[in-house]
Amino acid sequence: MPRFILLEHTGAPDDPAGRHFDLLLEGGEACRTWRLAEIPSPAGPAVAAVAIAPHRLAWLDHLAGEVSSGRGFARRIDGGTYEPALEGTTEGAPRERIHVRLVGDTSTRSLLLARGTEGWTARIDPESGR
Repeated sequence: MPRFILLEHTGAPDDPAGRHFDLLLEGGEACRTWRLAEIPSPAGPAVAAVAIAPHRLAWLDHLAGEVSSGRGFARRIDGGTYEPALEGTTEGAPRERIHVRLVGDTSTRSLLLARGTEGWTARIDPESGR
């Protein structure tokens, strides 16, 4: 089963807020990665998610430590496996919605990542009850 990790990233020089979260989903030779301003909450609204460059698989085993080249500090918030259920795909078209069930160390939740005209958003699937 593919793995995921949620990292708290502080001190990144390109992050004016000083703190964000990185969601990494294992896929083949690298991890698809999104930068989240906040962690979505079960009863809360969708949060902005920015797709960033794929990350190395080694990040899936990261606990805490400095990021290379003075890019801050990252620590594991949660991690585990995920069950993918990709939606909104048509041949030759990019995926517009990604639905995954995250089974982590600290929680289990269904997450919806959606790409619209304003970019990506992430939210806890209200239908999942978690």
